[in-house]
Amino acid sequence: MDTTQAKERIAALSDDIRRHNYNYYVLSRPTIVDYEFDMLLEELISLEKEFPELVDSDSPTQHVGGEITKEFRQVQHKYPMLSLGNTYSEAEIGDFEERVHKIIGDGVEYVCELKFDGVAIGLTYIHGRLTQAVTRGDGQYGDDVTSNVKTIRSIPLKLHGTGYPEEFEIRGEIILPHASFEKMNIQRMEDGDEPFANPRNAASGSLKMQDPAEVAKRNLDGFFYYLPGNTLPFKTHYECLLAARSWGFKISEFAVRCNTSSDIFDYLNTWDKARHELPFDIDGIVIKVNDLRQQEILGFTAKSPRWAISYKFKAEQAATKLLSVAYQVGRTGAITPVANLHPVQLAGTVVKRASLHNADIIAALDVRIGDMVFVEKGGEIIPKIIGVDMEKRSADSSPVLFISNCPECDTPLVRSDGESAWYCPNGNGCPPQIKGKLEHFISRKAMNIDSLGEGKIEILFDNGLVRTCADLYDLRSDHLIGLEKTYESNDDKKEKKISFREKTVANIMNGIEASKKVSFDRVLYALGIRFVGETVARKLTTHFLSLEALQAASFTDLIEVEEIGEKIARSILDWFSDPKNLEIIARLRIAGIHFEMDESLLARLSDNLSGKSFVVSGVFEDFSRDELKKTIEAHGGKNVGSISAKTSYLLAGENMGPEKRKKAEKLGVAIISVDDFLRMI
Repeated sequence: MDTTQAKERIAALSDDIRRHNYNYYVLSRPTIVDYEFDMLLEELISLEKEFPELVDSDSPTQHVGGEITKEFRQVQHKYPMLSLGNTYSEAEIGDFEERVHKIIGDGVEYVCELKFDGVAIGLTYIHGRLTQAVTRGDGQYGDDVTSNVKTIRSIPLKLHGTGYPEEFEIRGEIILPHASFEKMNIQRMEDGDEPFANPRNAASGSLKMQDPAEVAKRNLDGFFYYLPGNTLPFKTHYECLLAARSWGFKISEFAVRCNTSSDIFDYLNTWDKARHELPFDIDGIVIKVNDLRQQEILGFTAKSPRWAISYKFKAEQAATKLLSVAYQVGRTGAITPVANLHPVQLAGTVVKRASLHNADIIAALDVRIGDMVFVEKGGEIIPKIIGVDMEKRSADSSPVLFISNCPECDTPLVRSDGESAWYCPNGNGCPPQIKGKLEHFISRKAMNIDSLGEGKIEILFDNGLVRTCADLYDLRSDHLIGLEKTYESNDDKKEKKISFREKTVANIMNGIEASKKVSFDRVLYALGIRFVGETVARKLTTHFLSLEALQAASFTDLIEVEEIGEKIARSILDWFSDPKNLEIIARLRIAGIHFEMDESLLARLSDNLSGKSFVVSGVFEDFSRDELKKTIEAHGGKNVGSISAKTSYLLAGENMGPEKRKKAEKLGVAIISVDDFLRMI
């Protein structure tokens, strides 16, 4: 077979296999038996090996797995990937409808859909080909998991039909069906591994595996339900779903349009019972305004769209006996009480431990050792005790008294005014806190020293080599060669050994050296300042640009930063007031760690809007709100979610909510048009 013949045969095989994949994985209507399909796929794989120059990025063979991924690159979402507002009551759905009708008026149609219990994903297609798959992450940035998503056979690598935009994103949920979950856990137990707790965790873990070929074996699936952006050739959300189905996406057949409250509640009640018959997990129902223009008018809050709401089903409960209460120390020193329970089946898993949260919850529940307690899974994931069966309480029982000293270092515990948690204040001498801070520092989203994972930090700590993150940069190879530790695996309870041989040590030293190139925002997050997570770290570093400027900031300076409240500001000031922390910074600076923001990363076009804050509201003819917000930031301005006396301008479009205009006028906030805004920049 020559190249021309091979090219024609590869194209024909690819089209056939895509069609059969769609029939089997999307429509559930296979037209050939598995053996015939496998023969087609084997022929294609064979031809691509013989003619590698003919392999296409959207070949069906990519569903089998591609190159191993060493690290998942962080990608900024074109449109923020917000979460939905949750409700557990029908009354709150009524409140949601009332808010919608107050702004839109009558004539609102809704779409009700199943809320899939999986991992949120956004897929980008250009010219009908899948180019990128990104997880939700923190809503602003997610992980690029394209290679792994390409292994999911129900997801089209090349779209069917016509009419799709030249470039667009579609969002949905990666799930693990019950049959795949059960098969996987049977295999794990046969291999001596701990079974996964639930399909959602298994799907999440599978999506972040480094080898796509292994991901392909997990039989993940995906449902899609949303096309973001305002350039779509449709007028309603439901039309978008129908079009996406025609392009080859797996769209739920259970999405329905509803015109009345009774329609919505009928749908909720039906699926509260029928969900247990589905071959996959759902944890609620999503209700969306159907008309896309009405969605645009309703807009977004800082965290969620105003045109959609999620109704969560009540969590399943079980009763079991409380055997004891243990206390864990986190890296911030927070003490978490954990209930040890008689094993009980709950929502498909065996539960042995549950959270008791804090001393106030223990007192409010009046929980006692030996009690029969009611346990449920909050959000269907984390078990928690919600009550006590008082009728079965022993007459001689006594209340659980929260500990007064740290269970690890015996330091007296403290609790700040207005906080529910007790803390061990011995941050520099309490072993779990020290190890927790070090493990946080090396974690993937911080300094990303992955060669120090898998218990190696504990070995370094036990041998007196590290007590602070700065100690890592003083390590030498001769400190590490020959270190080892034997331990019992949590997975299979077998004895295992970690040994620091030459290759292991070389990887560790290379990982430490590479971490010196990590950007300032991740360094700040890595320092482990209380309440400073990834998003807050990014806000602070973008605003202050250097650690020196952040360190010199006053309380007033800090709370001027978007999303920085009093609690975060005080935590930052307290951290910088500790001489031991200042010593760590000095040593890290000597080691070559970045404490300045690379201004080229900020894509700053000008400082014309420096010091000015904007609220963007309404519908704009030539721009989306996201485009306007990005333009504001590119010229040095700040976007804020709500109008206050500190707001500089209200950038107003058509159909802006009357309440916003009224509030702006009352507070004296200038109301400007797009033309006014363009003149400013």
